[in-house]
Amino acid sequence: MPSLKDLKNRISSVKNTRKITKAMQMVAAAKLRRAQDAAEQARPYAERFNAVMASLAASVGGSDTAPKLLAGTGQDKVQLLIVMTAERGLCGGFNSSIVKLARSHAAKLKSEGKEVKILTVGKKGREQLKRDWGDAFVGHVDLSDVKRIGYADAQGIAKDVLTRFDNGEFDVATLFYSKFHSVISQEPLTQQVIPADYESATDDEAPKDQSEAALYDYEPDEEAILADLLPRGVATQIFAALLENGASEQGARMSAMDNATRNAGEMIDKLTIEYNRSRQAVITNELIEIISGAEAL
Repeated sequence: MPSLKDLKNRISSVKNTRKITKAMQMVAAAKLRRAQDAAEQARPYAERFNAVMASLAASVGGSDTAPKLLAGTGQDKVQLLIVMTAERGLCGGFNSSIVKLARSHAAKLKSEGKEVKILTVGKKGREQLKRDWGDAFVGHVDLSDVKRIGYADAQGIAKDVLTRFDNGEFDVATLFYSKFHSVISQEPLTQQVIPADYESATDDEAPKDQSEAALYDYEPDEEAILADLLPRGVATQIFAALLENGASEQGARMSAMDNATRNAGEMIDKLTIEYNRSRQAVITNELIEIISGAEAL
């Protein structure tokens, strides 16, 4: 049975921990509002961009003049997985859920005889994948010094990916990130960015009424426009994924720190009850010893 001093020290330690988790919860709540606004404001642009690109891609079809980013290399032997996670922990299962999805996808590709390459964005995902898939790492993007995610960050990642594609290092590139729904709901997703797959990206946002679909006339021709817009499309998809990840991370951290704060409170209550009982038992024993001594005299 722990002594009174041990119980008192433990209560003090848990109280200090509760102060930290409460402070982290409040910081995450403040950051969440800004991150959520950024993610929600980027969604309409990304959805409309995907719709226009899907229209262009459908008009080009499988023609021989289709850009390589749309038509692909004609095979899928080498797969590049772009795994986006956080730079920091203490955000519940946010990082683990993305890594779990990437790990299962990589294992499936490996079982099909395909080569897997991994580009990590965020050190938490890299740390978790290092043990099983360290040999497949081809690059890492560190965003720990970035205070606020901007389009320039997405352009840097997109430039790296496009350079690797132009050099023939892979055939298919897939994004792994988490989409923000609410503070308690973040959904890990996969999205193919090379070759561009805008049709599947716009299925959920497709107009219910065909009269809502817009028709476009393009000048110059569709192939020339696609050749210019497809690299921007890769950067746009990566930027949207980074924003979704940022909001998901803060939401998951806010929820995790709220649970930790409440658990710390419950532990303090239990330890306080145990401390009071132990203290009462000590006082009772001392009284018994005093009374026994007085009776002996």
